[in-house]
Amino acid sequence: MSGSESFFDNQNYIFANKDLLRISHLVEGDRIIGRQDELNSLAQALKDAVQGQTPNHVLIYGKTGTGKSLCSKYITKDLRSSAAKNDVSIGVAYIDCLQHATETQAVRTIARELNDEAETGVTIPASGLSTGEYYRRLWNVLDGRFDVGIIILDEVDKIGDDNILMQLSRAVESGKLEESTLGIIGISNKIRYKEELNERVKSSLSERDYVFPPYDANQLRAILESRKDAFQDGVLEDSVIPRVAALAAKEHGDARKAIDILRYAGEIADENGAETVTEEHVNQAHTREEQNRLAELISKQPPHSKLLLQALAFQTQQAPDDDPAIPTADIYSTYEVLCEQEGSDPLRIRRVRELLSELAFLSIIEQTRKGRGHGKGAHTIHELVDNPELVLKACKSI
Repeated sequence: MSGSESFFDNQNYIFANKDLLRISHLVEGDRIIGRQDELNSLAQALKDAVQGQTPNHVLIYGKTGTGKSLCSKYITKDLRSSAAKNDVSIGVAYIDCLQHATETQAVRTIARELNDEAETGVTIPASGLSTGEYYRRLWNVLDGRFDVGIIILDEVDKIGDDNILMQLSRAVESGKLEESTLGIIGISNKIRYKEELNERVKSSLSERDYVFPPYDANQLRAILESRKDAFQDGVLEDSVIPRVAALAAKEHGDARKAIDILRYAGEIADENGAETVTEEHVNQAHTREEQNRLAELISKQPPHSKLLLQALAFQTQQAPDDDPAIPTADIYSTYEVLCEQEGSDPLRIRRVRELLSELAFLSIIEQTRKGRGHGKGAHTIHELVDNPELVLKACKSI
């Protein structure tokens, strides 16, 4: 390579705007497919904020890739725009609770996102204040800048203490906010998250609940078609989008998965110097996405859920059948051995059953009730969605 050449001189013939295939990209409303009912429901819950009044609190449940975060971000952006026409100022803070997993981290981040020190005179340092002081400064920021605050707590179940929900939901009632009001949108992959909240928090929230179902193949295909202009004209073979949609619908109904596969396929084609994106590129991309998806999903699980996954993977490897279904008791016995090796106490069987159900809800495993025979009752059997080697590799890479 000569000194005058650059590694970046080659023109990219595959992508026109790759940002359209990134999950962090907030698309326009006409690119949000199959979620009109959910957007309408969110709008109804929040509509009072347009007049500067207190909106309903909202809890949204659903598997990864069902549009929960996307719809929440879009509807609050639309809300701000509509409220501005009424001279109502709305502040929106989006918090990833996986990254800010303690009450102090979360409230500090909310305050920093909503603050403008030049306008409020309030400083929000990155450290050095008590949790109570961060709350006090947050109330000052809200009262000083906005008529309504909307706080989106994504993966809210990752915050170990639900006191933040109590503090935020009762801020107006307790007199912490005097000039403004506040609404909460909590987002969780755990369908049973609400059951884990204490009764005082449930009462304070008085929330609306919405469940976002997985996308079907037609919806996934429409989502991908709406982002087709991420590529240069003519580089996608006709079979690529239907193939990606079918893979995602069959396994998870996950739009994030589908978009990632499509982007990976384009990147693989580009890396290989191909002029078109083919089904073979999709197949290679699918393998890459599976590894990334598993690592991401498993990284978010509690330590004992990871041990249960390893136990199921070991049981699956040792089984004589090609597609073994493992009873809970067998998983538990291996799990106890792993706990002993880790130096931790095993959970009770009831809690283990709950964790296995959560893993099934996330489509990491599958559960089936199976009869033991006439008059002998039934038990639950479990199967991995992915091959055990991939699961063990994902668990060990975290």
